[in-house]
Amino acid sequence: MSFYLSNITIYHFLDWFFLVFHFALIVFILFGWIWKRLRPYNLAVILLTFASWSLLGIWYGFGYCPFTDWHWQVLYELGHTGLPASYVSYLFQRILNIELSQNFVDLLTGGLAVLAFVISLTLNLRDFIKKRKKVL
Repeated sequence: MSFYLSNITIYHFLDWFFLVFHFALIVFILFGWIWKRLRPYNLAVILLTFASWSLLGIWYGFGYCPFTDWHWQVLYELGHTGLPASYVSYLFQRILNIELSQNFVDLLTGGLAVLAFVISLTLNLRDFIKKRKKVL
């Protein structure tokens, strides 16, 4: 019995890994602020996401995400072509079998990300001020 895994098997594994990981990361960005202990991490991940979108976006295009890039490379190896412009569009297509306009998806993605940032920042500041008042 051989334990050799073909490249195709590895790429299928990576495809599912990126699908689950990236989806979970998006859910954490949107809702990680709900749990008090996770709020600082949530804010940090949101800020890293914005940095990727804007700073890395200078070289790779606005909205750049390395996880999307890596997943796209895996999908190309599996023979997928014509992938959408954004990962959120891809999720709608793959998981829900829904095709939405790219403008709508970009507005939805940006709007929800900004909303999550505002909520996370507000709650983190509130928690910091409460903790500071207890110390004083």
